[in-house]
Amino acid sequence: MSKNSRDKAADQLKEFRENNDPTTLTTSHGAPAESITDSVTVGPRGPILLQDITLIDHMAHFDRERIPERVVHAKGAGAFGYFEVTHDITKYCKAKVFENVGKRTPMAVRFSTVGGESGSADTARDPRGFALKFYTEEGNWDLVGNNTPIFFIRDPILFPSFIHTQKRNPVTHLKDPDMFWDFISLRRETTHQVSFLFTDRGTPDGYRHMNGYGSHTFKLVNADNEAVYCKFHLKTDQGIRNLTGEKAQEISGLDPDYAMRDLYNAIASGNSPSWTMYLQIMTFEQAEKWRFNPFDVTKIWPHSEFPLIPVGKMVLNRNPKNYFAEVEQIAFAPANFVPGIEPSPDKMLQGRLFSYNDTHRHRLGTNYAQLPVNCPYATKVGNYQRDGPQTFNDNHSGVPNYYPNSFNGPIANVNRATPHTVQVIGDVKRYNTADDDNFTQVTVFWRKVLNEQERTALVNNIVGHLCMAQSFLQERAIENFSKVDPEYGRRIREGLNRKEEGAKLM
Repeated sequence: MSKNSRDKAADQLKEFRENNDPTTLTTSHGAPAESITDSVTVGPRGPILLQDITLIDHMAHFDRERIPERVVHAKGAGAFGYFEVTHDITKYCKAKVFENVGKRTPMAVRFSTVGGESGSADTARDPRGFALKFYTEEGNWDLVGNNTPIFFIRDPILFPSFIHTQKRNPVTHLKDPDMFWDFISLRRETTHQVSFLFTDRGTPDGYRHMNGYGSHTFKLVNADNEAVYCKFHLKTDQGIRNLTGEKAQEISGLDPDYAMRDLYNAIASGNSPSWTMYLQIMTFEQAEKWRFNPFDVTKIWPHSEFPLIPVGKMVLNRNPKNYFAEVEQIAFAPANFVPGIEPSPDKMLQGRLFSYNDTHRHRLGTNYAQLPVNCPYATKVGNYQRDGPQTFNDNHSGVPNYYPNSFNGPIANVNRATPHTVQVIGDVKRYNTADDDNFTQVTVFWRKVLNEQERTALVNNIVGHLCMAQSFLQERAIENFSKVDPEYGRRIREGLNRKEEGAKLM
């Protein structure tokens, strides 16, 4: 890289030196350190002494620098900014974040790929995580979504198996197309998301040029305790921009951190990216009568029936001060609701309500919510949770640690915290949802959403991956795509045949 082509990310150390004077080198307990280039030895060639506290302190911490990698969404980029309300939606929701037009709420965002490891390429064909944390006066609200409005599966019990197929073969430790297409073709509800993923939207041109979606159905409650169901959308103000499969593969070799670099440089240059938030609203009566299950995350709500309602704007204007502290340790959880926003019966959402906080306790520790980037600093935390490893705050000082008590410990806020009541009646059993209309909406996507150029790219991208799977898996996948539209399956078959003929000529 020439001197003139250096970007903001490349010049981070240069800018630090220009804006900061050197400080005193210390040990972890704050004592001045003589050196971290020379160990204490008996003579110039003698053994090292255990009394070299600086060496032991330095190495012992180094041995413990790594924390467990996220099981999914391991590779990501973060940024900070604010959300500003531009339209009044208080008739739907009483949440403080939406309470008046013009209100700004600080927030954090993490974008990510899903299946790859921390060192994987930003341009891989993969959904992109789109996780938002709003630091509101009534606690942190996390909207933990993706850049797609749908997902592969609708029942969380399938999630571990699905993710295993996105990871590595347990024997070869290689990505395995047989694993991928075996699961995909056996679970036909994946067809909608797979068809989205293999368009060029599966390889977005960085994080700034993609939309975000809450994906799940949520429940909004207003000040009069009236509830509706909703979906959240965030539309990029930079415009959608995608990479072709070929270009994405080329960039992955030249700059695997392409999306992270692009986001950092844009913000560092004062080019703050922004997204506009919209809602879709469905009443309880509409949900009861709708032709699809409104809580099925493998399906969308058509905009023609449930139009987008503008809410506000998200602006990212600060890069992380330190990646590990503010991005690697940030912890998003779909269970982090605030008054006015509640879960729906969406099965995948219900499963995620448990899973995310559970993995944070494993990955970051019991008190992960006390870390500065996770702390709900816009409010005062008052509860009866105490102690545990790495208690960072005053541990609630002298506040009683039991409830009920007579000594002014925290008391329940019944008016704000009581959830909306819904009556649910049904038999307790395992319900098989494998055949809950897996193709109707995909047919609309193929025929009416995509243009001819996009259909051709979709077919070519699928063929380029499916050709590496065994023939019986190819046949099963073609059968599923043919149920969407006979032309869809036929074109994939023809593409595979051309691939095979080309291989024979080599």
